[in-house]
Amino acid sequence: MDSCSEPSKVQNENASELSNHVENAPLLEAVSSPSNEYSRDLEWVLKVRVNTQAVLKRAQQIQGRKVAKKQWQAAWLLKAVTCIDLTTLAGDDTPSNVHRLCMKATQPIRHDLLKSMDMHDKGITTAAVCVYPSRVADAVKSLKAANSSLPVASVATGFPAGQTPLKTRLEEVQMAVEDGATEIDIVINRTLALTGQWRALYDEIRQFREACGDAHMKTILAVGELGTFTNVYKASLVSMMAGSDFIKTSTGKESVNATYPVAIVMVRAIRDYCLRTGYKVGFKPAGGIRTAQESLVWLTLMKEELGDEWLSPHLFRLGASSLLADIERQIYHYVTGRYPAYHELPMA
Repeated sequence: MDSCSEPSKVQNENASELSNHVENAPLLEAVSSPSNEYSRDLEWVLKVRVNTQAVLKRAQQIQGRKVAKKQWQAAWLLKAVTCIDLTTLAGDDTPSNVHRLCMKATQPIRHDLLKSMDMHDKGITTAAVCVYPSRVADAVKSLKAANSSLPVASVATGFPAGQTPLKTRLEEVQMAVEDGATEIDIVINRTLALTGQWRALYDEIRQFREACGDAHMKTILAVGELGTFTNVYKASLVSMMAGSDFIKTSTGKESVNATYPVAIVMVRAIRDYCLRTGYKVGFKPAGGIRTAQESLVWLTLMKEELGDEWLSPHLFRLGASSLLADIERQIYHYVTGRYPAYHELPMA
């Protein structure tokens, strides 16, 4: 994995205020996995403190940025489409609506609209589809029939509460992988985070990492239930140390989901971890992201905080179910000069 570059001047803004962890704290232990080595530094975790006012100020600055207009906005919206994990996590999911989701993921924007923008041959798809473990086989079947190599992601480990026994959570991961999921979105045990049992949380996530095998692992922090920004930062660090490929804000089922202040805390943890270890970890906001305008703010945040490399699906995802519909609506307006009627865009 490539080493991290030094942050830009924009990325450094308020950096010293946001995290006041001890510099050069000694590593307690080094842990190896088949693919990478993850530093285990509990002193770093335990001594973290986050400056809440600085976080809120930085988040306000991001939200106040002017977004691109006209063709530049359309280009950024297509970029956002390629970073979406198109998701259905409903109690009434069936093979038919999972199939419809997969077809929408392979052709997220109407072909004639893309052709008008000369983007019809650029292979624009969403980043992945995300479903429950019991629907993974349906998604894999649909994508295979469509001759698509789009990844299938599955939530697991007792989603959304994470309160089932550890053995059951591990078996759920293994089942999803066996059925063809190449990305697993796990949820952490919030009890361990809230009670400060960081070593135990690390050990659990390491077991999930092993159960995932070659599948990418995204670790959901459920930030709305962690209480403080400091807990969010600590949980982010522990998740990365345990081998997460991505850290993710929320399940989408909490009362508070992806917010910009929480994102600032998490991406600063990603940057600090990258500068310290050389490992680049991805970021996935999820829950409550519904409008095209919001997707532009998220892309702006990633560009300013982590740089252009984090503007690709390799390191950035948007967890959403209804966001794509609004982006396609805005693309339609850009091409035709009017907003579409409900029946003019295909269902997701």
